[in-house]
Amino acid sequence: MLPLAVTMGCPAGIGPEIILKYFKQFNNDPLSPIIVVGDKNVLEFYAEKLQINSSIISWEQGVTIPTRPGTIPVFETSNLPLKSIQPGVFSKDTAIAMADAVITAVKEIQKNNFSGLCTCPISKEALQKSGQHFPGHTEMLASLTNSSEQVMMLAGTTLRVTLATIHCAIAQVPGLLHIESLLKLYKTTYSSLLKDFNIAAPRLAVAALNPHAGEGGMFGSEEQDIITPSIKLAQQKGMAIDGPFPPDTIFAKASQGRYDAVICMYHDQGLIPFKLLHFKDGVNITLGLPIVRTSVDHGTAYDIAGKGLSDPSSLTAAIELARTIIKNRTQAIKA
Repeated sequence: MLPLAVTMGCPAGIGPEIILKYFKQFNNDPLSPIIVVGDKNVLEFYAEKLQINSSIISWEQGVTIPTRPGTIPVFETSNLPLKSIQPGVFSKDTAIAMADAVITAVKEIQKNNFSGLCTCPISKEALQKSGQHFPGHTEMLASLTNSSEQVMMLAGTTLRVTLATIHCAIAQVPGLLHIESLLKLYKTTYSSLLKDFNIAAPRLAVAALNPHAGEGGMFGSEEQDIITPSIKLAQQKGMAIDGPFPPDTIFAKASQGRYDAVICMYHDQGLIPFKLLHFKDGVNITLGLPIVRTSVDHGTAYDIAGKGLSDPSSLTAAIELARTIIKNRTQAIKA
C-alpha cells in the first residue's frame, strides 16, 4: 500500500509535537506506512525540547520506509534554521514552510506517490502571511485539486456533521443558502457515507437554520423557502433524509444512532455539539476532493506549543480514519 502523507502543520504550533507523540505510541505499520511531510529540523527541535527520544530521518521516494520503533521518516519540504523556530510565534518563514508541506503533499498524491493526506493544524493567519490567501485548509485543498464542491465533515464514533457554510460571518449565512447547493451537499454527504464509511443505507438529518425550525415562518422563512424544498428534492432522488429539525433536538437523536450524519447550516451549529462529544478524538474530513484528506479537529494551540501538554488522540483518529477511507474506496472501485 502507498504511504499516507502526514503534514507537520504550523512549526510554531502543536503539530510537530503530536506527530512525535504519535510515533512514540505506534510503530510505522509496514502494510500502511506513514511519511511525515515537512521539516526535519522542526521535529528535531521539539524532540530535543520535550525530551522525546526519536530517530528522525530524511526519506525520499523510492527508498524503503523504515518501521523501526521510534523512527520517523520525513519527506523534507523545507530546512528551517533552528533560530527561526519559536513555539507559539509564527513568522513568514515558518508560515511558508507550513504551506509548502501541504502543497507538496498534494502534488505527490496527484503523482500517485502517496495514498492520501492527513493534516496537522495550520494557522489561518499564518496561511495569509505565507502568501496563500485562502480562509483555511479546506479552501486551499480545493484550489490545489481544482475542486469546486468541497464539503467539511466532522466525524466521530457517535456523531458526524457536514456544513452548508464554513468560514463566513453569521450574517452572511442566510444569503449563502440555496436549494441547489444544499442538494449538492446532501448528495456529497450521502455518497461519502456509502463509499468512505461503507454504510449500506445512509440516513441523513437536516438541521434548521432558525429556532424551532422557523415556527411556520414566525422566526424566519429559510426553512419554508429553501431548506424544506431541497429536502423534498433529495427524497425524490432516493435519499433517506429528514428535516428540517430544530437544532436544539436533532443532535441528541443523531448521537443516539437514529441518523448517520447531520447536515448543518453554519460552522458553529455543527461544531459545538460535535466537539462536546468528540473534543479529543474528532476528525475533520474534506469531502468532494479527488484525494482522501483527513485532519485533526483542533487548532495550532499556540498557548501550549512546546510545553509537552498536547494530546495526540485526534491525530491518531485522523490517521486511522484516513486508512479506513482509503481501504473502503479501494474496495468500492474493485467492486
